Amino acid sequence: MSNGFETLAIHAGQEPDPLTGAVVPPIYATSTYKQDGVGGLRSGYEYSRSANPTRTALEEALAAVEGGTRGLAFASGLAAEDTFLRAVCKPQDHVVIPNDAYGGTYRLFAKVNERWDLHYDPVPLHDLDAVAAAMTQKTKVVWVETPTNPLLGIADIAALAQLAHDNGALLVVDNTFASPYLQQPLALGADVVVHSTTKYVGGHSDVVGGALIAADAGLGEELAYHQNAMGAVAGPFDAWLTLRGLKTLGVRMDRHCDNAERVVDLLLAHPRVTDVLYPGLGDHPGHEVAAKQMKRFGGMVSFRVAGGEAEAVEVCNRAKLFTLGESLGGVESLIEHPGRMTHASAAGSPLEVPSDLVRLSVGIETVDDLLADLTQALA
Repeated sequence: MSNGFETLAIHAGQEPDPLTGAVVPPIYATSTYKQDGVGGLRSGYEYSRSANPTRTALEEALAAVEGGTRGLAFASGLAAEDTFLRAVCKPQDHVVIPNDAYGGTYRLFAKVNERWDLHYDPVPLHDLDAVAAAMTQKTKVVWVETPTNPLLGIADIAALAQLAHDNGALLVVDNTFASPYLQQPLALGADVVVHSTTKYVGGHSDVVGGALIAADAGLGEELAYHQNAMGAVAGPFDAWLTLRGLKTLGVRMDRHCDNAERVVDLLLAHPRVTDVLYPGLGDHPGHEVAAKQMKRFGGMVSFRVAGGEAEAVEVCNRAKLFTLGESLGGVESLIEHPGRMTHASAAGSPLEVPSDLVRLSVGIETVDDLLADLTQALA
């Protein structure tokens, strides 16, 4: 019997504790495990960098909700990305990345991995011809974000998977913005999904984490080897908090989407707003692809304001219920100026974002209160 998303999120990898019957996996706050004779491990546990039962529960649940064979939990999304790249790439290899990638991902390529001689090209991923033209015999990975951060661009996962595989490359999808509830990249042909579980999966702005989920068991084993060898693993309390968040992901995402749609309607009608970026809009260039590969269009909304950078900054400063802060995907609504905040690391690069852009992470508060706050912030 195949179970639905919410059932998997609540039960996969989370059988009641065999000792006590506790329905929530315990926090195994231990670094090491008693062995029954030399090499006699109980359930395979020897040292908590290599494996910890709380982390195992999270990893099995993440694999289940993404439809993968292996899930791996990390200390942060960037730790997951770095582990993946060093597991599958070597010096002089090449990666195609989005031309509006997350600033931290861009920094990892431009400031860290470039010194290690890993080459990359930023490409508009909605343009399949441009992606094909950027690929070389050294291209090992096509790196996808969809929707992108912060411009909400959409890439066709199935088409890019075909293109990557035809050229002997892996397709990796950063599914942080959509969450596994709204989008299933592995079912569309992706090889690996990456998450900042800090965001929608954790969902409560109280834990930092990352994840990799692999479609192929062999690749999953290779990634697990590097996870252990490099060591940037999720601790047991972080894994427990993330697992608690995952259980309610479905119901939270439905409310995030409901509220975001109402916010979009307000912004579209506002005279001070010059452009609204949301894949649910019929005139969004990626709308048809998003409608095909996403269940709904998510809780992230970006918009541009008349009056340029100064006005965009002032809108952020005037907001009261929308908290001025970085990150996204929590139950509370956040507002930020990407050019000066989350994407400052991309300033002066091909990934620089417009200075009049404001990004919203629409939370699950009473929607009328959110609309009233945006109205006064834009006044």
